[in-house]
Amino acid sequence: MYVYFRHGYDRSVPNKTIYVSDADLPVFQRAQELTGGNLSAAISRALRRLVEVEEGRLAGFEEVTVRVGVAPGRLQRFQGVLLADWNRSTGESVEHYRVYRTRTGKFAVHTARPEGFVWTAGTEGRLTGWRKHVSADQQWGQTPATAVLEVFATFEELRAAVPAELAALVEAHATEPEVEDLDI
Repeated sequence: MYVYFRHGYDRSVPNKTIYVSDADLPVFQRAQELTGGNLSAAISRALRRLVEVEEGRLAGFEEVTVRVGVAPGRLQRFQGVLLADWNRSTGESVEHYRVYRTRTGKFAVHTARPEGFVWTAGTEGRLTGWRKHVSADQQWGQTPATAVLEVFATFEELRAAVPAELAALVEAHATEPEVEDLDI
């Protein structure tokens, strides 16, 4: 199969011809179906994505895919560099933070909270100490795992939204240059 491309309606610009092997034909046909019959748009869209990803990779960025929402959640993808991977636990929960510098210079913070267990005792759920363990009125349950991705334009915005210890860790790495040119 041959695919022909014309640059708009300007006949002075030569057409482009792409040879498609028989083995790849089903992929091209499916792309055409998914884009409403416009194969040229499908190919252009795929090439734009390829160029974006490869230029980012050459600049030192990785493609990052994270889950967000209530488990199993949905996937979100961007290009970034990991600046910090940090965990903390409180009396009630555990939180896992990953902070990235994105290709556009923003800060993306992925916060994940694992599945939790809730246990209370007493008719109002307020018993504490040893009484909690011998009460006939006990309640328990599980909370699903959750995750959120927040994007901050500046480090100051990030600092205001995350724990101070994490902000200090990010600041130490965020001030390093993305690319260091060596004169060697």
